[in-house]
Amino acid sequence: MLVTIARYTYPYEAQIARALLDSEGIDAFIADEQTINMQWLYSDALGGVRLQVAQEDVMRAQRILQDDRETPLVELEGEDRPACPVCGSRDTEYYQIGRRWAFLMFLAIDFPLFRVQDGIRCHSCGAISKQHSDAARH
Repeated sequence: MLVTIARYTYPYEAQIARALLDSEGIDAFIADEQTINMQWLYSDALGGVRLQVAQEDVMRAQRILQDDRETPLVELEGEDRPACPVCGSRDTEYYQIGRRWAFLMFLAIDFPLFRVQDGIRCHSCGAISKQHSDAARH
């Protein structure tokens, strides 16, 4: 029997988690991936893309998925986050500007009236800024 151990909004997130479990020797399966790929608006209604493993692998798989692998990776590879143009902090993350309005317009008129733009959100000051095209390539 397969048990759902995680749910993801986007199929690529589930594929990354499945690959991680596979690298640790755990067979994992993804449910509802094709449905979400065909119509991503159904993701929340279906409960997202489900990552499933066998009953006997549940505890081990959950531990593997909960491990924080970011710190060793940053130490090994370094970190290159863009600086906040408002406060200069490097404590930033990728953010899509206009995503909510584009989604609402798509629901209302079945056409994405608003364009989604790449941006960054600063955790230090809370500012949301457009990301310049040269910074987006790095």
